[in-house]
Amino acid sequence: MPAKQDIINTIAQIKRDHPGNLMAKYFDPDYYNSLDDTPRARLEKIIATGVQNPTSEMGAYAMHPDDYDLFAAQLAPMIREFHRIPKGTPIAQINDWDTSATSCDLGAIDPALRDVSMRVRVARNASTFPLPGAMDKAQRIAFEQVAITAFSELIQTPDFGGKYLSITPGTPHSIDNNEYDARVASHQMFKDMSADKYLNVAGISGDWPHGRGMYISAAEDFIVWVGEEDHLRIMSMQTGGNLNTLFERLHTGLTILGKLLPPFAMSDTYGAIASCPTNLGAGMRASLHVKLPNLCANDPKLTRITAEAKKLGLAIRGAGGEHSGAGKGGLLDISPSARLGVTQMQIMQRLYDGVAALWKLENA
Repeated sequence: MPAKQDIINTIAQIKRDHPGNLMAKYFDPDYYNSLDDTPRARLEKIIATGVQNPTSEMGAYAMHPDDYDLFAAQLAPMIREFHRIPKGTPIAQINDWDTSATSCDLGAIDPALRDVSMRVRVARNASTFPLPGAMDKAQRIAFEQVAITAFSELIQTPDFGGKYLSITPGTPHSIDNNEYDARVASHQMFKDMSADKYLNVAGISGDWPHGRGMYISAAEDFIVWVGEEDHLRIMSMQTGGNLNTLFERLHTGLTILGKLLPPFAMSDTYGAIASCPTNLGAGMRASLHVKLPNLCANDPKLTRITAEAKKLGLAIRGAGGEHSGAGKGGLLDISPSARLGVTQMQIMQRLYDGVAALWKLENA
């Protein structure tokens, strides 16, 4: 049996057994067969993680910034379903970072919310490199050097000055395993990607740990990951209650970095280009750690609060990350679900309004 037919048959079986796999759901054998050898091989690489990991939700990672245009027949319907954009509705990403239009201070909801852990991050990829899944070792190291050059300028900025910590062996910036483990434990550095079966198949975790590291400000409230799922994950964090301050800091840091790095890969349709289609659009994840013990009581799988949060456009994770239970005192990670077709300020407002609604339920 030809290899092409093997792939078609495998995906058909996945579609039957795992209807939640969006790659398999929207795979069209006729479209696949219509491709010449080179583009067909590119598509096979994009969907490999969904083929070899049938339980994947998305089942695809882009390898190059133009994959979303070249392989729209496969990717566009997946993106629409995940981001809940009805067929026939135009997709367009509009950016809005103007925090002056509204006040989102959690302390106005309840003084008890003035001291929560909050974080907002965006994914960005340089247009001058392949996306991480298609990078070889030399390209990973080369991009890290580009980032280090930018960080050498960022260090001179009073509000963002800090240091770069590399996990690439043998560089002037390299840290040892003990410091790496400590940074992971403190939720500053990303975990060992070579243990992730989805990223392994996609090639994103290749050549680990070369080309990876993080920049961290002296105040430890601004972090940039290098070489994770995207070229850069840029994040602002603080303990407090004022979301406006959190978002303003991220926007300022992102703007500075944007002037120091090669142009980011952007799309009028999809906004910030990301390896995973789930992170298109604003490319943003904003989250808070809030204790909601009453809503979590006698519900180790967080079924009730997950359903309530979904009505509000929010996603719930346990304190230990995805698929974990609530932490001590009902500690949860709460974040807006939408990424594509919503502005940065809409994400901020949705987080604020959602926490207010959950807090009301918690104290009813």
